Formats: sequence, C-alpha cells, structure tokens
Amino acid sequence: MEALIIAIFVIGYIAITLEHPLRINKSASALLTGVLVWVVWILMSSESPESIVEELNHHLSEASGILFFLLAAMTIVELIDAHDGFTIITSAINTRSKSKLLWVLCIITFFLSAVLDNLTSTIVMISLARKIIEDKEDRMMFAGMIVIAANAGGAWSPIGDVTTTMLWIGGQITATNIITTLFFPSVVCLIIPLFFAGKKMKGNVPLLVNQEGEVSIATQRERNAVFFIGVGSLLFVPIFKMITHLPPFMGILFGLGVLWATVEFIHRRKEDEKKEFFSVSKALQRVDTPSVLFFLGILIAIGALESTHILSAMAQWMNDTVGNLPLIVTCIGFLSAIVDNVPLVAASMGMYDMVTYPPDHFLWEFMAYCAGTGGSMLIIGSAAGVAAMGMENISFVWYIKKISGYAFIGYLAGAGMFLLMHH
Repeated sequence: MEALIIAIFVIGYIAITLEHPLRINKSASALLTGVLVWVVWILMSSESPESIVEELNHHLSEASGILFFLLAAMTIVELIDAHDGFTIITSAINTRSKSKLLWVLCIITFFLSAVLDNLTSTIVMISLARKIIEDKEDRMMFAGMIVIAANAGGAWSPIGDVTTTMLWIGGQITATNIITTLFFPSVVCLIIPLFFAGKKMKGNVPLLVNQEGEVSIATQRERNAVFFIGVGSLLFVPIFKMITHLPPFMGILFGLGVLWATVEFIHRRKEDEKKEFFSVSKALQRVDTPSVLFFLGILIAIGALESTHILSAMAQWMNDTVGNLPLIVTCIGFLSAIVDNVPLVAASMGMYDMVTYPPDHFLWEFMAYCAGTGGSMLIIGSAAGVAAMGMENISFVWYIKKISGYAFIGYLAGAGMFLLMHH
C-alpha cells in the first residue's frame, strides 16, 4: 500500500513539474494526486474507514486555514489593483539610469513582497518595468532580477511567501521571530546579485510613460483609501494574531471585511455598472482560483503521506543517511528550484515533529529561507518566476544563462549569513 501511495505521489509530482510540456494544469494534477492517495489508503488499509476519514478531516481543517488566508489576501490585492492603488508607489519612480532603476525596482519589490506576496509583487513590478523600459532584452534582465527580489522579500515575512505562511499558520514559526531572524539573510540574498548585475547595466532608459498623467476611473481619494486600508489590513494580521490568539486566517478575513465595507461605502452613489467593477464579486473573478485548488490538492496529498507515517520514515532515513540538518535543508532549497516549494515545505512539516523541533527552531527558520529563496535559481522554481516567464516570454535556457548564476550566489550568501548569525 505504501509503495502505491508513494508511486501515485511521485507521478503526480512529475505531472506538476511538467505542467507546460504536458499541457495539463498543475491544479488538476494536484487534485487527482490528493484524492487518489486517500482512495488507495481507505481501500487497501486494514484500519477502519471511520478512523481514516477522521484523519482526513483533521488535515482538511489545517489546510482550510491556509486556503482561506490565501483567498482573502488575493481578494484584497485585487481590490487595490482595481483602484490603481499601486500607482502610489510606482508614480514616484523617475530615474533614467539603468543601474539605479534596477536597484530602485528591486528594493521596492523586496519590501512590497514582504507586505503582499512574491507573486503579486512580481506582476506589479514587471508591469511597471514594461511601461518604463522599451528594450526587450533589458526588460527580461529586469524581470529576472525582480524574481530574485520578490522571493528574497517574501522569505522573511510571514505573509510574503506561501511557504512561510504555511509554516506560520502551522505554528512552526512566529511572526516576530521570522522577521528578525531572516531579514538580514534575505537582504544579503538580494544585495549580492544586485551588486554584480548592476555593474553590467550601462546607460539610460527613456521614460515612456508619465505615471502621474495616467487616467484612472477611481478618484485619487478612493485610490488612497483603498490602498492604505488594504495594505494596513495585511500588516494588521500578525498583530491581530498576537492580540486575539486566533488563527491568521481570521485576521485576514477581518481585514477583508473592513476593506469590503469601505469599498461599498465609497462607491454607494455610483451607477451599478461602475460599482460592479469595484465590487468584491468582480475581484473574486480575477483571483487565481486554480492556484488555491492546487494548494488544496497538495496539502491533502501530503496529509495522507503524513498519516501513513511515510514522511516520518523518510525523515529518519535522511537523518541516518545525511545526518547534517543544515545540509539537508540547504538541499531542500536547491530542490525547490526544480519542483514546487509548496509540497516540499508541506512534506517537511510532516516529516519533522514539533516535539523534537519546537516553534522557531533552527530547522523551521532555515527552511523558510531556503524554500523561499532557492526557487530563484530556475525560472520554474517559484510562482514569481513562472509569472515573469509568461509576462516577458523568458525562456528556460535564457534564464539559466543570465540570471541563475546571480540567484545561486545570492542563495548561498544568504544561507551563509543565516548560519553565521545562528552560530
């Protein structure tokens, strides 16, 4: 039975990795994998069906917290974007130097990713770069560096990367500790690649569009209100958790409720057609729902591996074979460049128990860094990279030649900084 479950999971994993060549959405592969492993277990196990269903309900309750959090956060971001709220940040950029512009865009991405998430920040900043930079090769270079900045920025924030959010919601890390522990390693992970890449960026770029003059159907007052309340709602989530001790998804749902009421109030006198454009129902249509279903499929599949003790056996094998915990986690970071980091972290959460490795243990902190930043080494290794790949039509080989070396150096430098700080 265990061998069949592992085989189904591996085949599903390969299908997820080969999403583009197979032309099968990774969400479909994840859902099929998640359901099939539970079907095999309940049909072939000697345990009672009731106990297996109870295990499934337990894992589903844990997964639902992550899914509700992601859905609410994505909706808040879509509402801000519908009101052109991100122009508040982008309109302040007016430098023409390629080198300076690279530093400015990447630093903004780094901090924006910590507040929003690495995928959304990548989309926003590449969209800005497309408005400023005309040369295709330059734009691709900027996009690649933005991916590194987004992943580095998301690693040190509990809401900046899905994997860090998973560890936070799961109780493996706390918000304050992960910020203070991973901030400097994440900065090093970005600054080292920026230093080398910036030296190669010569000349100036013309400003193709004056962002101050862009027309928006939302007024400036509406744009400001939605932006600051939306971002404030995201920033308030860790505070909400510390005050109430309720799960993070309750805080993000509270923030969405506040922003929802605000949007309804400020557009209450407009025509129905205009109100519809700014409504939450319209924002939900733009939310990347397949990604939410992907996480669901992965999390329930990992739940089956955990409940059948396959993951704990794998952890024991790795400890006996490799033995060195920092080396194991570093390898997980390299592996996240090849396969999706969400199932990697989900599997690791099941492999290592919280009795041996309590909250804010070295293992969880280093895993948040490695899984969050390791994906930058290949363009398919992170959601930010896949977004950049689609927006700028960046090829796998081009990214390896131009960006992977910078990401590799940054990843190792940041890991070295973390280990130095820890010891």
